[in-house]
Order: sequence, then C-alpha cells, then structure tokens
Amino acid sequence: MSERPCRTAILISGSGSNLQSFIDKSACGDINLDLCVVFSNKPDAYGLTRAHSAGIPTECLEHGDFPDRESFDHAVAGLLDRYAPDLIILAGFMRILSPWFVQHYAGRILNIHPALLPAYPGLDTHQRVLDAGEKWHGSTVHFVTEELDGGPRILQGRLAVKSGESADELCQRVQAVEHQIYPEAAHWFGQGRLEFRDGAAWLDGGLLSDPVVSQYP
Repeated sequence: MSERPCRTAILISGSGSNLQSFIDKSACGDINLDLCVVFSNKPDAYGLTRAHSAGIPTECLEHGDFPDRESFDHAVAGLLDRYAPDLIILAGFMRILSPWFVQHYAGRILNIHPALLPAYPGLDTHQRVLDAGEKWHGSTVHFVTEELDGGPRILQGRLAVKSGESADELCQRVQAVEHQIYPEAAHWFGQGRLEFRDGAAWLDGGLLSDPVVSQYP
C-alpha cells in the first residue's frame, strides 16, 4: 500500500459536484489523495470556484482556442504534467479524449458514467432508463481507454428505480451515489490496491472480471 498521498488532477467542465465530494472526503482524511490541481476547459465553470475555496491550484484552457482535439490535449497534458499527477479524475469533463491523451496517462485515468455499464453508454441515460422501464439504475466508475465508456469497470453503485419518478429525480439520486463511489474507487487507486494491468482492472491482486457492486436505497 502507498503511504504517500496520490497526486490527483481533477478535470471538470461544469459545476463540479463530484469534485466537491473529493474535496470534502480529502479534507476529513477519508481518502488518500492529494488534490494537486483542478483543470477546466471552461473559464466560468463553478467547479473552479470550489477549487479556489479549497485552496487547490487551478488551470484553464478553452478548447475553442485550438485547431483540433489532439493539439488541445497536448496543451492540457503540458499543464497537468507540471503537477506530476499520479491519477487523472474526469469529473464532468465534457470532452472526448484523444487516443494520444489516453495513452499518455494509460492506466491512470478514471471516469464515472451515470449508468450500469455496459448498459446505456452515451448521453441522457436517466431518461433512457425510464423509457425502457428498467428496474435498476446507477453509476459506474471505470478506467478510461480509447473506447468511449468502454474501459474496465471497477465499482458500481446500484439503486432501484422508483415508480413514477422523473428523470431529474432519478438523476439526483444517482448523483448522490456517485459522490460516494467515485472517491472510494479513487482511494483504492491511491492506496495501491487498484491497478490497470493487461487491459483489465485489478483489485487487491485479483482480476475484476465484474465490477464491485454497492447497493443504495
């Protein structure tokens, strides 16, 4: 297990509610992470204010200032690498990463997706789940690979869909789950318990052929 806090960069595009869960759990010592920088591609992202309030360094580059995705990603990596991150957390970062960026940080990028992957990749997951009449919904923490929402799954938070609830209500419940499971999975990485090896997720030395599942009300 690692005793040195894992240097962690968090990438955001919006309000940063998942970021706040990392800030809170780091402040009270629940997770072994050193939040070394918060980056956004949008200068007005409220998550930058959250980071400032917590005393975390921030960086920002607007993707519209670059001719293509890869040149933007090279510039982002140039900024991030100044902070020597061990782990990259995508927390509502609304950009599809270039293959170059994924390879540059191979095995060190985590994402959270609001669905029980491999079901419902992509957008509008809450409404799609309701439209399909699913009984279960939730969120999945996974390693990032070049396949969108297709990297090895690590941890899922699962909850029962309530009769008559709206997509917004379901979204709020799923977000509450995310605020628990995302810092937990990142903490496993920071402890040295979680690793990406041979294209798969490994926890405590064992292959995760299926994700760990936590049940929520």
